[in-house]
Amino acid sequence: MNNQHGSLLMISLHGYVAGSPELGKPDTGGQVVFVLELAKRFAQLGYRVDVMTRQFEDQPAEDIINENLRILRVPFGGREFIRKEDMHDWYGDFVTNALAMIHYHNIHYDVINTHYWDAGVSGQLIAEELQIPHVHTPHSLGWWKQHEMEGASDEEMAGYRFEERIQKEFVLYRNCDHLIATTEQQVELIVEQYQLPKEHISMIPPGIDESRFTPATPDKVAAARQKHEMRETDIYVVGRAAENKGYDLIIEALPSLLKLQPDARLVLAAGANSDSDIALLNQWKQIAADLGVADAISWRGYVADEDLADHYRAPGIFALPSRYEPFGMTAVEAMACATPTVVTIHGGLFEQIEFGRHALVADPKRPEEFAAMLNMPMQYPWMRETLAVEGARFARRVFGWTGIARRTLQVFEHFKGRYDDLHTDELAS
Repeated sequence: MNNQHGSLLMISLHGYVAGSPELGKPDTGGQVVFVLELAKRFAQLGYRVDVMTRQFEDQPAEDIINENLRILRVPFGGREFIRKEDMHDWYGDFVTNALAMIHYHNIHYDVINTHYWDAGVSGQLIAEELQIPHVHTPHSLGWWKQHEMEGASDEEMAGYRFEERIQKEFVLYRNCDHLIATTEQQVELIVEQYQLPKEHISMIPPGIDESRFTPATPDKVAAARQKHEMRETDIYVVGRAAENKGYDLIIEALPSLLKLQPDARLVLAAGANSDSDIALLNQWKQIAADLGVADAISWRGYVADEDLADHYRAPGIFALPSRYEPFGMTAVEAMACATPTVVTIHGGLFEQIEFGRHALVADPKRPEEFAAMLNMPMQYPWMRETLAVEGARFARRVFGWTGIARRTLQVFEHFKGRYDDLHTDELAS
């Protein structure tokens, strides 16, 4: 797979996948950004890349992003949007239609790289048919998500079909050629819970767009604060409306924080699209009212993509209060923008940072503890300045997308050609 002739198939089935994805729409967030940014860097490095996804609603069958990169959409499951949790029964149709497309157009790929278990199960069947290597990136693990949702109602748990998902992950991880986990925590869980040898797994974290997420001059920060109605005593939280994001946990930390910082305010941008999202928002607003902190919260909706970096720069602090977060891309982006950041211990990012230098960490399930960490950069200018400078430096060096892409390509190169003998035998017969 040299730079002129390497050809990659990346599969990411759920959500709205496009050259400029509509972030905040259902199932359209960190994973979609991850796949597209990697694909763009692979293309920049000279590889021909197809990103394959599901075609639904009125989406075109193909988007040409540049000479080396296109998005191919395969129709299955009808025209309507389908949640990733409800897509289980359609994977056979996807595999059939994808293989028909590949054979009809006589497309050759060197490696398949799939993202999330839905694409992984399908991609394994495609890889076996085409006799090419398959490298899978799980993003999240069924076992961990089930473990974190213990205590949820039977009705809520039923929608996730965890038993089926975990069984399929278990088989997938054995059948694919290699796994790329995004955190050390994921590696350990796969080894322990899925009983996979560690040498079958590489750990490569997600990356950030180094050109977009940067520190800004004081004038630009002041302008961003004015434009987006934020201030230095604001704590910014952004993401989809979902239970695991822990918005209720940071609301529960507010009473303790307000004792230390009476001017503190939570700016909460939770993208809400569905009736269930709105029901969650209403629950969180009720928690705030019950705790007497409703006046200390500014509720924000969807943030336009071009405004993301300024939203990270404008507040005094960025917080990631998730109950469960496989990685926490938003926190890395905020750090790259030089905003002091407090992250959850229930995720992968905290293992890679140096506490007190790059960021602060706390358990959001312990409200007083989380409040104390949010207070630190507000209380002490030296702490704020250290986190701003060192956090941005760390984020850029460790999580720039081009470096992440090069590391990923090294894995692909290792497996390229693994099945060449099988192709030779087929031609001979």
